[in-house]
Amino acid sequence: MRVPLVAAGAVAAAGALLAVVAGPAAASSGSVAADPTGTVSRDGTITLSGTYRCTAPTSRGPVLVASSVGIGSADSGSVRYGLNGVAAQCDGAEHTWVNRGRAGSGPAPAAGPVDVQATLVQLVMHGGLPLPSVIAADRHQVDLRPAAE
Repeated sequence: MRVPLVAAGAVAAAGALLAVVAGPAAASSGSVAADPTGTVSRDGTITLSGTYRCTAPTSRGPVLVASSVGIGSADSGSVRYGLNGVAAQCDGAEHTWVNRGRAGSGPAPAAGPVDVQATLVQLVMHGGLPLPSVIAADRHQVDLRPAAE
């Protein structure tokens, strides 16, 4: 299931905000995991995948699987890129997710290890603004491999 462009933008914004702000507590439970490998194509498109599980939230607002990639090191300066997200189906069953995105105007990612964060997040209206409410998160090193083209 593809997320409309507006929701995908909200996922990217939510991913960026997750490191800074946490919204109201999520009224759902769940888990999310990123696979140990991903791919990067010649044009810089990164593809990540994994699994998630969640129960139906009691509050209104979409539940999304967001992901981001950190490129670089603390010594040389790292950059984090949010990838497009997908809508989650919160029915208690385990589901797979796949997110794709380009690194934007920054350095093109190369094959090799990168820092990946996958987040299961609900966008909850708070004071007229959609704030991310984290349900579950997973952050670890993922090996990017060249995509078969």
